[in-house]
Amino acid sequence: MSGTITQTDFEFPNQTAVYHGKVRDVYTIGADTLVSVATDRISAFDVILPEAIPYKGQVLNQIAQHFLTATSDIVPNWLLSAPDPNVSIGTKCEPFKIEMVIRGCMVGHAWREYNAGKRELCGQPLPDGLQEYDSLPSPIITPSTKADTGHDEDISLADIVTTGRATQAELDELCALTQSLFKRGQQMAAEQGLYLADTKYEFGKKDGKIILIDEIHTPDSSRYFEAESRDAFLADRSKPTPKHLSKEFVREWLLANDFSGQDGQTVPEMTAEFVQSVSERYIELYQKITGLTFEPADTTDTLTRVQTNITTALQELQQ
Repeated sequence: MSGTITQTDFEFPNQTAVYHGKVRDVYTIGADTLVSVATDRISAFDVILPEAIPYKGQVLNQIAQHFLTATSDIVPNWLLSAPDPNVSIGTKCEPFKIEMVIRGCMVGHAWREYNAGKRELCGQPLPDGLQEYDSLPSPIITPSTKADTGHDEDISLADIVTTGRATQAELDELCALTQSLFKRGQQMAAEQGLYLADTKYEFGKKDGKIILIDEIHTPDSSRYFEAESRDAFLADRSKPTPKHLSKEFVREWLLANDFSGQDGQTVPEMTAEFVQSVSERYIELYQKITGLTFEPADTTDTLTRVQTNITTALQELQQ
């Protein structure tokens, strides 16, 4: 769609590398600075879908900034500046090759595994008798590997250490930080009438210290419900299922159309109406989770705007 960012191919002074991820294009400047451009691409089941979502990148970028600022008392993070609605500039860290997934609710991947009969996820035991949308007795950490390409895979805490992805001391700190960040996220969601069901965090190291990197508490990395609708459903399961304010509804739409990212499957047609509905969901979540009014960026010449703002910001950082 006009004005969306589907890809970038910038060249900045002192640029040393560029990485095009599923959603973000990340430029390395010198040895210590990263420029992250949140595009409007959308992925599900580790597949980039064929249509971009208007304002999705802006929503993700600004929600991440909101929560990085709100959690900086728990753990330092990578963010230095946000010179454009779609851009974050920050400190380059050495990333841990894991995603610290934490779940407080029986939904999504956890529910699909549980419903298939499994009573353990990433080495974490799950009690019998749970139903979809039930709260877990306490939040559990179910990490996944961080794949450069292809699918991320579940991994146990023990295997993180044995495969050298982190030392035991590092893992203990990562787990403690993950629990603290999730607790803060759930508290902030509750203040806005939302329930944060699960999310994931990524960490790196800089000068021997663990640093929070990437995005946090966005609809691409988290699953939110309207708290009132979830409470009503848990009290009476004949009522409508909890309203999702996350990317899960996109996954459900794909599954309903016989796509789950498997080889040989074809992504169903994303109509203009469906794309617009996804955009509206992202904007709705931004406003509900932050309590702020969404202010759409000027999309007249989006790429020029983004490149100009990055260039100016980099010049200021070098002064």
